[in-house]
Amino acid sequence: MQYLYNEEAGRPQLILEGDAHRYLFKVRRHKADDILYLRNLKDGLLYRYTVTHIDKRSAILALQESSLLEVKASKPLHIGWCVIDPKNIEKVLPSLNEMGVEKITFIYCKRSQKSFKPDFKRLEKILLNSSQQSGRSVMMQLELAEDLESFLKEYPQSKMLNFSENNFISEGEVETIVIGCEGGFHEGEVALFAPENIVGFDTPLILKSESAVCAVASKLLL
Repeated sequence: MQYLYNEEAGRPQLILEGDAHRYLFKVRRHKADDILYLRNLKDGLLYRYTVTHIDKRSAILALQESSLLEVKASKPLHIGWCVIDPKNIEKVLPSLNEMGVEKITFIYCKRSQKSFKPDFKRLEKILLNSSQQSGRSVMMQLELAEDLESFLKEYPQSKMLNFSENNFISEGEVETIVIGCEGGFHEGEVALFAPENIVGFDTPLILKSESAVCAVASKLLL
């Protein structure tokens, strides 16, 4: 773990209880006078605290110093992801977070199952755990769009990842890209994009939606 997330990080004194206390002092076995690093994931600062007191249910931390240390991808990437089974989203979300994806907008595309509903509280918890492990200093943004048309009104420069024989995805040309669900895009959705805004991979293999998302992130960010 690179740091501990605490929304109140930055205060002169903090009291840790509950899960954070159990993890740090029963699992990691930290002791009095140990140094701990915390973030609030809002200001880009890394806070150094000293453990001044520990008992069975709580611990007191005293702030020693803070430093600006932003850990994020070198370029922004916004993914518009047509909604798939939330269980499959949860499996790859930590990897996308570690690679530095800045934002994901989940879109109800024509072939998305309307019964699938992303649980944003659960996804944010996954992102917090991933960020603590990877060192990422800024939370990934999550949002929801009712359909592809409304998404494109807000992000008109978006690319579409689809089958393309000539226009292969390459580093540096994409900031926002839309990735389909199982079964791909409806022909009416493909028609919303100009041909030059439809990109593909140089492979004859068909990727699952979650595989395509990871491939795009690694291609554009790493």
